[in-house]
Amino acid sequence: MSNIIIPLETIATKILLLRDEKVILDIHLSDLYDVETRVLKQAVRRNIERFPLDFMFELEDDEIELLVSQNVIPSKKILGGARPFAFTETGVAMLSSVLKNKKAIDINIAIMRTFIKLRKALNDNTKLMRRLDDIEYKSADHNKKIMLIFEYLKQFEEAKQKEINISKRKRIGFKTYDSQEE
Repeated sequence: MSNIIIPLETIATKILLLRDEKVILDIHLSDLYDVETRVLKQAVRRNIERFPLDFMFELEDDEIELLVSQNVIPSKKILGGARPFAFTETGVAMLSSVLKNKKAIDINIAIMRTFIKLRKALNDNTKLMRRLDDIEYKSADHNKKIMLIFEYLKQFEEAKQKEINISKRKRIGFKTYDSQEE
């Protein structure tokens, strides 16, 4: 069992959505691992064959600007002129084979558990949204049926009222002896 306790929320706030992938930046990982960013990047570059594009990618200028504008990173100065690496879930898992100290392994386990919990939460939300859509569809269908029932009741009421009005009218025309008793 891991001796290092990092709150799920701390890790979850480091997970970003870039290029339709959930990623963690190298600057955030270096904070979690308690190593310098340059050391982390150096270890990755020495083992670059372990990090294909679906494991890790380097940010483009527009992505860096976006992260600065959203206050994900305070300014470009914090990067020291280097472009950050963004690690996907599988890239973070691969880091444990590159950074071999005990703390890195424990942190990786915590990060992987966070990714799993986020995926589960997203899956639960997706199921909930589908259920709400289903209820909304059924509700709309029920509303149509209720409106149709009201329309039939209205037509029935109008027909009944017409019948009552006709029966209350005074008969005109030729009357026979039998019809006078009525």
